[in-house]
Amino acid sequence: MAEMHGRVLIIAGSDSGGGAGIQADIKTVTALGGFAMTAITALTAQNTCGVFAVHETPLDMIEQQIDVVADDLGVDCVKTGMLATTAVIETVAARLDAKMSTSAVVVDPVMIAKGGHSLLAGDAVAAMRTTMIPRATVLTPNAPEAETLTGQTVKTVDDLRRVGTQLMALGPQAVLMKGGHLAGPQVTDVLVTQNGQHVFESPRIDTRHTHGTGCTTASAIAAGLAQGLSIEAAVARARKFVLAAIAAAPGYGSGHGPLNHAHTVTADC
Repeated sequence: MAEMHGRVLIIAGSDSGGGAGIQADIKTVTALGGFAMTAITALTAQNTCGVFAVHETPLDMIEQQIDVVADDLGVDCVKTGMLATTAVIETVAARLDAKMSTSAVVVDPVMIAKGGHSLLAGDAVAAMRTTMIPRATVLTPNAPEAETLTGQTVKTVDDLRRVGTQLMALGPQAVLMKGGHLAGPQVTDVLVTQNGQHVFESPRIDTRHTHGTGCTTASAIAAGLAQGLSIEAAVARARKFVLAAIAAAPGYGSGHGPLNHAHTVTADC
């Protein structure tokens, strides 16, 4: 049995359907050999058809979850997902500064669930832009999220490159511009770093079972960073993991179905 390596604190919402959110994050980090810890920011009543209710966690409870984990277990990388409000964003940012200032941080700027339900208040977009993104080691927006963050249109690979560069100006160390929402037979992602850009391409898998791909990608990157991989290597492994998980999806649910997170891709694949 492989040794468990890399401590990842996931600060995100719970998905009762198990396909996204905290549940997908834990599965992903575990499948890649890391140790997953959590600070749950919200409970959702959710399945493959959508989000039916959201119950936000009190701010002091979010803060305490983060503090007790950081103080006792230690954190190599933080992954943030659903943060929902300006107050939650500011609380999380303060705890990152106080408890994990040297830890890597993967920020998934979760805004809308796969079924269309808003997971970030409109007035919290500015806080995401000015408070959370500057703390990111890697920012992982999809095209709609990048459009909301910048006010720019993202429809082509050139747009991914251009808007990724614009997001870099907000202060993250790297931006993975995910191209899954773009049209075409290929899925193209662009990793923008301080040292240039790297393009990843793979054939598009024709399936409705893509629930939680964003959460899974960000958590896989976080596991890699926690294990000492470079940003480029962590992104490359994360993409392989997600593609394999989509291809092996179990077919559950009548809406956007979950991935197969148990399909583990090794670091040397």
